[in-house]
Amino acid sequence: MAASEHGTGGGHERDRLTAPEGLAALSLDALASVAYGPEAIVIVLAVAGSVGLGYTVPVTAAIVVLLTALTFSYRQVIAAFPNGGGAYAVAGRHLGRGAGLVAAASLIIDYVLNVAVSVSAGVAALTSAYPELYRDRVLWCVLVLALITAVNLYGAAESARLMMVPTGVFIAAVFTVIAAGLLRSQPVAQPTHPSAGAVQGVGLLLLLHAFASGCSALTGVEAIANAVPTFRSPRVRRAQRTEVALGGLLGAMLLGLSFLISRFHVAPDPAKTVLAQLTEASIGHSVGFYVVQFATMVLLALAANTSFGGLPVLASLLARDNCLPHVFWLRADRQVYRYGVVVLAVVALVLLVAVEGDTQALVPVFAIGVFIGFTLSQAGMVRHWWLDGGPGWRWRAALNGLGAVLTAAALVIELTAKFRERGWLVLVAVTVLVALFVSVRRAYGRIGAALHLGELPGRPRRCRTLVVVPVGAVNVLTREALGAALSLGDEVRAVTVVHTEGPDARAEELCEAWSAWGPEVPLSVVRTPSRSLTRPLVDYLRAVGAEGRYERLVVVIPEMHLPRPWLRLLQNQRGAVLDRAIRRHTGAVICRLRFRLELPA
Repeated sequence: MAASEHGTGGGHERDRLTAPEGLAALSLDALASVAYGPEAIVIVLAVAGSVGLGYTVPVTAAIVVLLTALTFSYRQVIAAFPNGGGAYAVAGRHLGRGAGLVAAASLIIDYVLNVAVSVSAGVAALTSAYPELYRDRVLWCVLVLALITAVNLYGAAESARLMMVPTGVFIAAVFTVIAAGLLRSQPVAQPTHPSAGAVQGVGLLLLLHAFASGCSALTGVEAIANAVPTFRSPRVRRAQRTEVALGGLLGAMLLGLSFLISRFHVAPDPAKTVLAQLTEASIGHSVGFYVVQFATMVLLALAANTSFGGLPVLASLLARDNCLPHVFWLRADRQVYRYGVVVLAVVALVLLVAVEGDTQALVPVFAIGVFIGFTLSQAGMVRHWWLDGGPGWRWRAALNGLGAVLTAAALVIELTAKFRERGWLVLVAVTVLVALFVSVRRAYGRIGAALHLGELPGRPRRCRTLVVVPVGAVNVLTREALGAALSLGDEVRAVTVVHTEGPDARAEELCEAWSAWGPEVPLSVVRTPSRSLTRPLVDYLRAVGAEGRYERLVVVIPEMHLPRPWLRLLQNQRGAVLDRAIRRHTGAVICRLRFRLELPA
C-alpha cells in the first residue's frame, strides 16, 4: 500500500554512508555524551565528598563494562536484523508485537529528547561564552534546529560529510586532553571546590544512583543498529565496524576522563563544567582550552544529527508494519525519509519552545526511554540465540543476558531516582505512542478488509456513469475538463450555480456563450437564493443519485496549476472547498484535474 517516491529500489550507493560517515552521522549523540556523562557521575558522588569522588573510576568502569556488552550485542543485532530497527525489530520478532511497539515508542522518545537536549546544550555552551546572547537562547535553538533539519533534508551522506570535521576535531581534542593529563605529574591549574572537602559515608544506593546517572553517556549506542539500511554495501559489515569503533572510542574517552577526574580531584563547579576543568588542568588556559570548548559546543549542537539518522528509518519500519501512516515509508531523491525528518524537527521545536531552551528541564527524563529499548533488545537477542542456535550461541546468549540484567537494573534505578523529576512523563508518553501505533494498525486492518486484500476480486464490469463538471465560465479550463469527462463516463453534464438575488445577467451570459460554443454537453443551471456554492451542488447530486438511473456519479473538478508558487496564492481554492463538501455529503467519486497553465511572458 506504500512505495518509494521514486521507486522501491535501493537508490544510489553514493547517497549512502561509509563507515567514517556513519560514525559522524549516527554517533554524535554517544560521543558528545562524554561532555555530560562523567559530570553526572561526579555530581552524584560529590554528595559523599572526596571519599565519594574516589569511586568515579570504579563507577565509570562498570558503565564501560555495560557499554562493551551493548556494543557487541548491537553488533549481533546488526547481523541478525540488517533491515534496521534495532530494539524494535528484535523485540517485535522474539518478544511479541507489544514488546516491539514499546521498544519503538521508547526509542522515538529518546530520539526526540536527544534533539532537544543536544540543541539546547549546544546553545547553552554558546551563551556561556557570550552571556549577552542568553536572552535570545530560544531563537538560537530554533536557528540551530532549522539548520540541522535543512542539512538532513538535503541528504544523509551530505549531512554526514559535513559532520566529519567537527567530529574528528572533538575526538582529537578529548584524547589530547587525556594524553596531556596522563603525562603531566602536576595539573597546570588545580581544580578546587568546597564540596570536595566534605566526607560522608558511601553507600550502595549512592553508587547505584551514580551508575544510573552516568549511563546517560550510553544514549545513542543503538542508533547505528537502527539505521543499517543507510550504509553502503556491504551494509552489515560497515555498520558493525562503525558500532565497534563507536564503542571503543566512547569507552576509552570515558575511562580516560574518569581517571583524570580522580587524579586531579575534580569536583562539581556550577561555573565550570567538569570537562572544562580537566582541560584546564591538562593543557592550561591556552588556545587549546578554547578549541576544546568550542569543539564541545559544536558537537553538542550537532549531536541531534544522530536522531535525524535513526528516527526516520525507525518510523519507516513502523509504517511498513502499518503502525504509522505510510507517508513515513516514502523516500526522496537522496534516500531521505523526509516526513520522518520534518516530524522529528517539529516535535523537538515544540519541546524547545515549551521549556524555553532550558537543558536541565529535559535532562531528568533523557535516559529512561533508551534503557527500555536496551532491556527489550537484550532480552530479545537471548531468545534469538535460544531459537536459532548456531556455533557459540551459548556465550552469545550469556552476553546478551548479562546486558539485559544490567540494563534492566539501570532502568529501575533511573525510574526510581527520577520518577519525581518528571520521569513518569516517559511512561505516559510510551503508553500514548503504543496506543497510537495500535490504533493506526487497526485502521489499516479495516482498510485492508474493505479492499479485500489477499483475495481475488470479481471481474471488472462496465457500469452506467454520469460525470458532472461544475463550471463557472467558458474558457480553456472548461474545455479540458469536458474533454476529460467525456472519456470517463456514458453521460456528461455541466452544472453551474446561479444566485437568484440580484440581476440574472451572469446566467444569461453563460448560457449564450455555451450555445455559441456548442460543446455537445448539456448545461444545467442550478438556481439558489443563498450565496453558497457547495450546498446547491450537493443537493443537485443527491437528487440525481435518487433517480436511480446511474450506478456511479463522478464529479470532475478542473483546477489551474500555475507555474510559480506565489501565483498559486492568487487562486480562490474553490476546488478544495467543493471537494470537501461533496466527499462529506455524497457518495460521488471526485476527480480533481489540475491542468498546467502556461502564462505569456
